[in-house]
Amino acid sequence: MTATPAKEDAPPSFEIIHNTLPIADPHVLYHNGKYYAYGTRINGFEVYISEDLEHWRRNESLALPPENSWGTRWFWAPEVYYIASKNRFFMFYSVDEHICVASATRPEGPFVQDERRPIVPNEKGIDTSLFIDDDGTPYLYYVRFTDGNVIWVAEMNDDLKSIKSETLTRCITASEPWERIQGKVAEGPSILKRGNTYYLIYSANHFESKDYAVGYATSNSPMGPWIKYSGNPILRRDKPAASGLIGTGHGAPFVTADGSYKYIYHAHSSMSSVGPRTSYINDLNFSEDGEITITGKPIRPKVIK
Repeated sequence: MTATPAKEDAPPSFEIIHNTLPIADPHVLYHNGKYYAYGTRINGFEVYISEDLEHWRRNESLALPPENSWGTRWFWAPEVYYIASKNRFFMFYSVDEHICVASATRPEGPFVQDERRPIVPNEKGIDTSLFIDDDGTPYLYYVRFTDGNVIWVAEMNDDLKSIKSETLTRCITASEPWERIQGKVAEGPSILKRGNTYYLIYSANHFESKDYAVGYATSNSPMGPWIKYSGNPILRRDKPAASGLIGTGHGAPFVTADGSYKYIYHAHSSMSSVGPRTSYINDLNFSEDGEITITGKPIRPKVIK
């Protein structure tokens, strides 16, 4: 089962939807005092900019126009990173169910895929997430369609355009009851490292499920093996942090201006409609024992002119 977006998540018009951050599969980059949000909505990718996480403005031009990409449809789940050693911003994303990377000199873009080919040319994949370890080794986490949606990892080559295929290692499958309420889907990976512990945050169930939810696993290596947290899921419609939101998932942690963590994710439009999905932001905390919790009342970002 692959995660094709609902039709209403990709409207043909490039309209501003006020009072919501109208993106799914969201990702936030904090750079030089500003927050940049990217996500799934249209062909290509928009970028929204904020200084306080509550009020956002959409950049006048697309961060990645379709003509700058290898693919032509199903632009999903962009994640943007600033790589200081290369003095460039890199956008990892999915298009036409293949994983790609583009780069730019500014977080607003325009991002360009200068080599018009997927990172893995001969296999479908979605939901890329980059992690660079303390020793400088880059790892790419993404979803392969291997008996459902399964999260894998591989070392990347230094060009950040290709993987070392011999290092491909399976990380997370949908094996627990809470992960298989609808579909056999583990997706939306993100990696954090604290001390010597690696955290892999992910989502499970089909995105159309009201029980789409977030959990995490830990390891002492970026390649695993991964041990799922016994208290999963940490975000779902029945958890206090969701505040009644439905279909909560496919988010990403990010560091704020004061050094604390937050988690951005999307939710369904209503109990009866999946789309248009919109994004929300909660606090992400670590306990003294190293357990992750998602807490607080969701911030509902507003897009202003």
